Amino acid sequence: MLTVRPAGPGDAREICGLLNEIDTIEIGRPETDLHSVEADLSHPEADLAGNSWLAFEDGKLVAYGLLWDDSGAERIDTDHYVLPDHQAAGERLLGLMEARARGKAAANGAGRAVVHLNLNARPTMDTAVLERRGWQRVRRYQVMARALSAKDAMPEPPAGVTLRDCTDEADRRLAHALLEETFAEHFDHQRRTYEQWLDDLDAARLDWSLVWIASLEGSGDVAALLSRDDRAAMAWVRNIGVRKEVRGRGLGGYLLRHAFGVYAARGRDTLGLGVDTLNETGALRLYEAHGMRLHFAVDTWEVTLDAPETWDAP
Repeated sequence: MLTVRPAGPGDAREICGLLNEIDTIEIGRPETDLHSVEADLSHPEADLAGNSWLAFEDGKLVAYGLLWDDSGAERIDTDHYVLPDHQAAGERLLGLMEARARGKAAANGAGRAVVHLNLNARPTMDTAVLERRGWQRVRRYQVMARALSAKDAMPEPPAGVTLRDCTDEADRRLAHALLEETFAEHFDHQRRTYEQWLDDLDAARLDWSLVWIASLEGSGDVAALLSRDDRAAMAWVRNIGVRKEVRGRGLGGYLLRHAFGVYAARGRDTLGLGVDTLNETGALRLYEAHGMRLHFAVDTWEVTLDAPETWDAP
C-alpha cells in the first residue's frame, strides 16, 4: 500500500538512509551526510508542508521529493529520489511536484514553470518516465575528485597575489559578492542575497577559515574559493570564482592548489568538486590539468509546464 505525506525535521535520519541506499546503487558507496539532510529540512525557505513529499510502501520509505522556488519567477528546482523497484511511487511524487511547480510559477506571476531536476547519469529513477512526461536532458555536470597526500605542499602564490581567509564578517560579504559576480552568467545560477546565501550554505556549520579571497596587486580583490570540511566522504570545494578581467593568469589553479595543500595538511585523503562540462571559462580543463578525475556524472533534466491562471496555495 502506497502512502504519501510531507517530510518533517524528524524524518531526517530515515531520508538520509534512503539517499545512502541510492548512493550505493548509483556510485558504489554512501556519501550523504545526515547534517546535509537536516540542513535541507530546516532551511528557512523549505516550506515542507507544501514543497516536500515522502512515499512509503508497506511502511518503508521508497521515494522522496523536495521543491525549491529560489527564482521567485518561472524557474523551479526539484530534488527527486526513488528506489529502483518502486517506480510507480516515484512517478506519483513526480506528478505532485509538477503540479506544485505549476502553482508556484503562477503565484510568482509567471505564465509557465521551467522545472529543473538533477539526477545521476545512471539513476535509480527510470528516465523513460521522465521522457514520457516531456522532460529532456539539458546539461551535464561532473563530480571530480583527487587523492591528496603529503606531497601536496602549500604552493607559492603568483607574483602580486595575496590570500586571506574569511573569518571576518566583511570578508564573508565580499566573498558572497565575488561569487555572485563571477557566477552570474553560469547556467542555472540563481542570484541570492547575502542572508539567503548563508542559509544555503548552512553557514553555522561552515569553517570560514576554509573560504579564501585572492587579491591581485593593482586590481584589488579578484577571486574567491569556498570550501568545506564537514563531509565524511571527502573535502569539498563548492565554488571557485575569478573575475573576468583577470582570468588566464593562473589564479584559479593557484586557489585549487592552495586547497590541496590545506586539506592534505588537515589529514584529508580526497578533495572533490562539481563542474559544468560546458562551462565556458574552461573549468573542466583546469581541474583535469590538476589531476582531478571523474567520480560520477549528473544530468540536469528540464520540463516546461503551463502555469494555471489562478492557484490557491494549500
